[in-house]
Amino acid sequence: MTDSDGKPRQGGAAPDGAPEYADRVYRSVPGVISGVMLLAVAAWLIGDAVASGTGKTPYVALAAVPVFALPVIAYTLRPVVTAGRDELVVRNPWRTIVAPWASVDALRAGYSVELLAGGKKYQVWAVPVSLRQRKRAARTQRASVAEHASRTGLGMGLAKRTNPVVQGSPDPTRAWSDQVTAVLTEMAERNAGRPEAAGPVVVRWCWWVIAPTLVGLVALVTVIAI
Repeated sequence: MTDSDGKPRQGGAAPDGAPEYADRVYRSVPGVISGVMLLAVAAWLIGDAVASGTGKTPYVALAAVPVFALPVIAYTLRPVVTAGRDELVVRNPWRTIVAPWASVDALRAGYSVELLAGGKKYQVWAVPVSLRQRKRAARTQRASVAEHASRTGLGMGLAKRTNPVVQGSPDPTRAWSDQVTAVLTEMAERNAGRPEAAGPVVVRWCWWVIAPTLVGLVALVTVIAI
C-alpha cells in the first residue's frame, strides 16, 4: 500500500525490483468547487424556466442544457493530471494526452503549466498558475530565510532546509503549481530510462463532450429560430 505522497508501498515491489509508487493525482480544487456551484445555479435557473416559462422558453432552456453544462464540466471538473510509474496522463477540457515518461522533454511553469512531449507543447489545465500564490510564497520564503539567519546564521539556516519535492511534503515557500511541476519533472527523470516508460505520445479527443455540445448548439439555434 502507499500513502498520498507517493512513498514506496510497504512490502511491494515492481518485477524489476524497484519500489512501486502510487499514482499521483493533481486537480484544481477551486476549479471543481466553482464548477459545482455554476452547475447548481444553472440547474435552478433552467428548472425554473422549464416549470414556469411560457411559449418556447421551456424548450430553449432544455436545449441550452448541453451547451452550458458540458463546457462547464469540461473546464472545471474534467481536468486532472495522473502521474503513474510508466506515463503521465494529462486530461484537459477537450482532449487527453498520454505521455510515456521517456517522451517527456520538459515541464515548465510560467504563466501556465506546460508539458513538452514528443516535440509538441500541451497546456496542463488541471494545474493553474496563481501569481498571487507565488507572491505569497516569495514573502514566506524571505521571512523564513530571515528567521533562520537571525537564529543560526545564514549558512546553517539554508543548509537545514529540506527538499519538499523529494520528501513529498507541502512547501509554503513555493506556489502549488511550481511544486507540482517540480514533482512531475523529478518523476520524468527517474522513470524515463525504464523500458515500460517508452512509447509515443497519444492524444485522444473527448468526443463525449464535444459531440453533445455541438448537437445542443444546433438544437438551441433551431429552437430560437423557429
